Amino acid sequence: MTKQDLTRQEEFKRATAGAIRAIAREAEVQVAFQPGPAGVSGKRARLPLPTRALPPAEMAKLRGAADAVALKLRHHSEAIHAARAPARKEAREVFDALEDVRVQAVGSQHMAGVAANLRARLAEECEAEGYDRMTRKDQLPLHSALALMARERISGEAAPAAASRVLEMWRGTLDEKAASAMEELASLTHDQEGFARAARKLLAAMDLAEAEVESEAEQNDEGEEGGDESTQQDQASPGEAQSSEQEAMQGAEPETMEGDAAEEEAQDSEEEGAAAEGDEKPGGPQARKEPPPSDDASRYRAFVTQFDEVVEAEDLCDPDELTRLRQQLDQQLQHLQGVVSKLANRLQRRLMAQQQRAWDFDLEEGLLDVARLTRVVTNPMHALSYKRERDTDFRDTVVTLLIDNSGSMRGRPITVAAMCADILSRTLERCAVKVEVLGFTTRAWKGGQSRERWVQEGKPRNPGRLNDLRHIVYKAADAPWRRSRRAIGLMLREGLLKENIDGEALDWAYKRLLARSEHRRILMVISDGAPVDDSTLSVNPGNYLERHLRDVIKQIESRDLVELIAIGIGHDVTRYYRRAVTIVDAEELGGTMMKKLAELFDEDAAEAWHRAAAERAPLVA
Repeated sequence: MTKQDLTRQEEFKRATAGAIRAIAREAEVQVAFQPGPAGVSGKRARLPLPTRALPPAEMAKLRGAADAVALKLRHHSEAIHAARAPARKEAREVFDALEDVRVQAVGSQHMAGVAANLRARLAEECEAEGYDRMTRKDQLPLHSALALMARERISGEAAPAAASRVLEMWRGTLDEKAASAMEELASLTHDQEGFARAARKLLAAMDLAEAEVESEAEQNDEGEEGGDESTQQDQASPGEAQSSEQEAMQGAEPETMEGDAAEEEAQDSEEEGAAAEGDEKPGGPQARKEPPPSDDASRYRAFVTQFDEVVEAEDLCDPDELTRLRQQLDQQLQHLQGVVSKLANRLQRRLMAQQQRAWDFDLEEGLLDVARLTRVVTNPMHALSYKRERDTDFRDTVVTLLIDNSGSMRGRPITVAAMCADILSRTLERCAVKVEVLGFTTRAWKGGQSRERWVQEGKPRNPGRLNDLRHIVYKAADAPWRRSRRAIGLMLREGLLKENIDGEALDWAYKRLLARSEHRRILMVISDGAPVDDSTLSVNPGNYLERHLRDVIKQIESRDLVELIAIGIGHDVTRYYRRAVTIVDAEELGGTMMKKLAELFDEDAAEAWHRAAAERAPLVA
């Protein structure tokens, strides 16, 4: 790369950072260019790292991202937003998306260049998400659909052409209350507090936040309307609001840029812990007030499995897009290469040291020891000498990486996970250790075809798992890295990450390992949250998915046929797994993976595991 190209890249970064500070009217804003999506945290802005070539399309996309970040710094109050933000994941996504629409609409009114950049960015995002190829309404996420409709109502501009067809399918879904709330949004764009209140009304009209929204709205209405109703709701609201929030927190997943994620996760941990101990939650929706379900209702099952799929990564997108995603991963690998590769090389040196060929000599059979042929030459009566290579434990080993592909992994976590899986595959392959890379998610938001079948059959009670599973094979254990390198880049594809049903994914990966012939099998799970599927949890007990995950883990750990280890990103997985570690930042993932694998490959640890497995073998049989 020429010095001129490098200078052009640096000049673009400086100009972009200066434009952000000017639009935001904040001279102290720190602008960082890093791999991953754009975001804001306090007075720190993050933008995707530009390539050195800087083609026009990429410059336009980056300018749009920079303008969106600058407008959020200028027109957005995090305190107001956090005070009224809902706890439930799906409702929170809609609430955040509407606020982004508001700040961009306000900032675009008097700056034509900014408006043009934002339009170009939105059009590019719609095309990248494949909106023009969507044929069903549920393929477009709810928060995207409502944000696009709100943008049309507020700005008066039509949605991008790529989204027009699928958006038409959504328009008829808004009832009178939702349409009224949407009109109210359009009239309050310059008042964040009023806009947030109208957004909560829209969430209530869409049945996304239930009584919690109405209670908060009445408390903040300052006596404007419905005094009698407000009094009645205030009397009944504390228990209902508490229960609704607790129920919603079961579906909450940590956000990558928000400061209140830790608080939500703590509430989630408390609730799930209570659920595991059998505690009942006070108040709440009618479905949660019923007596403990019968054995048939509590038994985990899938309502229908014909829509589930186990798919090769290459089958989920065309070759050109797969090549583009791999190039994107390679570009980001350049910046993590130094850190993770150093750890990977350290792991490789340890393995190679253990892999040094050790031999037993002076045997009566085996390979002819040519180094000792001189003895036969000097003394023909001397017998030939043979040698045999000693076995090593870790050579006959397979490692499976099972990576959470849920929506909360979007952005930096899934990018780091993909990079670590790629580097780890190369490292262990050099040491004759086979590696399998798997991912798990669902085919759709809000249930997909499984839920449609359930509705068609009259919504029977306690249907069980109510979404279509998608289990992805990024790299098979027997496939060399060079053939699977493009497939690993698929993790970066927008729209791939949806819900996470951990129990069935763990059971799937475990059974794949049991079918392997290797003597030692290691399964490493990487996740950032508890099992969450809104469609399933809305019609089953609140701890339905979590209980199944615990049952699967208990079965795997008790049999000791597979060594199971888990890494939680911002989520405490030690309450589920016997051998687990929790990290706060996705940037720690590479080092933690290498460290844990190094511990597993340690000779003493391997010997202890094999000894324990041998002791339990008669029990398993």
